Amino acid sequence: SGGSEVVTIDVKEAKDLLHSGYSYLEVRTVDEYKKGHVGVEKIWVIPYMFNTSEGRVKNPNFLKEVTSVCKEDDRLVVGCQSGVRSLSATSDLLQAGYKHVYNMGGGYLSWVENGFPVKVENEPEEK
Repeated sequence: SGGSEVVTIDVKEAKDLLHSGYSYLEVRTVDEYKKGHVGVEKIWVIPYMFNTSEGRVKNPNFLKEVTSVCKEDDRLVVGCQSGVRSLSATSDLLQAGYKHVYNMGGGYLSWVENGFPVKVENEPEEK
């Protein structure tokens, strides 16, 4: 493996990091994101898995898409719905050479349970 072990932090630590310059990497699907997401300024939405008729499949371009918006020394908190996809995504990022990446344990569900700020995307779709 690329060496670094995934460090999972709880949502309270994640919130502190996000307020101290870290960006949030949302790895849920765009549909999940639109229904409600972590309310922070710097957020990227790059799904780690896609829902298909055969079930969930890994996004084959995940690392390429992340690399197009984030540098290896960017500070990232990776989150999903419950903390499972983000664990795999964080592991992939560490193996790809990212240095400051944390997995948000408990994911969005835990964020909501703690009463932290949430945003919902309800603007009409642009045509």
